[in-house]
Amino acid sequence: MSENKPNTKSVLFTKENYKWMLIGAVVVALGMILMSGGKNADPNTFDPKVVYSTTRITIAPIVIVLGLLIEIYAIFKKPKQQA
Repeated sequence: MSENKPNTKSVLFTKENYKWMLIGAVVVALGMILMSGGKNADPNTFDPKVVYSTTRITIAPIVIVLGLLIEIYAIFKKPKQQA
C-alpha cells in the first residue's frame, strides 16, 4: 500500500543564487578595502583628513551595507520553476 510519489529533489540554492552570493561577497570585500588603508606620512603627526576621509567614513559603510543587501537577496531568491 505504498503511494507513488514523484521523486522531486528540492534544491536549496541554485547556480544563480551562488552567483548573487559571490557578487555580494565581492561588494562587501570592496567596502572593506575602501575602509582600510590610508596612513600618515609622518607617524608622529595626526592628520584627520586621512583618518576621517569621506571614503572611509561614508562611502565604504554604504558599499558594505549594499553588499549585505545583495547577500540577503541571494539567499531569499527562489529558483525559477521549470514546467
